[in-house]
Amino acid sequence: MSDATRVSAPSAFSIWMDHHWRSLLASLRALLRKPFASLLTIAVLALALALPLGLLASLQNIERFAGNVQQSREISVFLKQEASTDDARAFAENLRARDDVANVIWKTPDEGLSDLRKTSSLGEALDSLDSNPLPHLMIVTPKADDAALLTALQTNSSVDIVQHDAVWRKRLDQWLGFGAQLAWILAIVLGAAAVLVIGNTVRLDIQARREELGVLQLLGATDGFIRRPFLYLGAWYGIAAGALALVLLAGVNRALQPSLSALAGSYGSQFALQGFNVVQAAVAIAVAGFLGWIGAGFVTGHFLRQTRPMGR
Repeated sequence: MSDATRVSAPSAFSIWMDHHWRSLLASLRALLRKPFASLLTIAVLALALALPLGLLASLQNIERFAGNVQQSREISVFLKQEASTDDARAFAENLRARDDVANVIWKTPDEGLSDLRKTSSLGEALDSLDSNPLPHLMIVTPKADDAALLTALQTNSSVDIVQHDAVWRKRLDQWLGFGAQLAWILAIVLGAAAVLVIGNTVRLDIQARREELGVLQLLGATDGFIRRPFLYLGAWYGIAAGALALVLLAGVNRALQPSLSALAGSYGSQFALQGFNVVQAAVAIAVAGFLGWIGAGFVTGHFLRQTRPMGR
């Protein structure tokens, strides 16, 4: 046979890739062959996955609503009314020289009065004042632990009032930390439930094809060859369930948005719920598909160990 008519045999890698592709399509056809049963399984999985995903999304929105952590740690220091501009400048320089201070913003009485005009409806009342009643203001941002800094400011003879709102933020952070732990616990428990549900679904499919798989084993098919279509079937279940869970959360978001917008508007806020971004949604779907892969792999591995012919 000449070189022109000789046909080269496909490589082992191309055969392996071809079987992966065929297994992927065959598993998808198997999923679509039983649409009602598949939809029920996917719906159950989606509800299980939607609970931890919804809790994580809620925590993200609460953090956003609470505002920037840096801003919530700022300390407002009002100097005494008799403090002069030179006194305020020296006070600000001393604060900036401290190791526990990240930043200091100095607002003069004139700047404070201008800000008050912009943010309130007291313009006419402010115009009627004979003099500016506002003192110098220092907005101090601590670097880390602000306990020592707060004590120093409160005991300083030049300071009249110190306003610090870190207490509520620390409590909120504790609640958010608790919520995050609860979300992860739910994710682990319900993720395990998803693995079991997918594993049981794949097990039923394996039982229905038990004789066919036994023949393949007798013909010398490898474990990977037999396992592969079921692994992809489990992954399809997980991917579909993850996508449906995100759709359900988007529906909940849409349903809650009008009432939340009205509530936020009553406080002069334009806060709106935000769902997962594209990257987060892709990660959630990928994790759900991985859970399906694990569930199918556990069941098929058990089946192959139980039915492996003697001598293999």
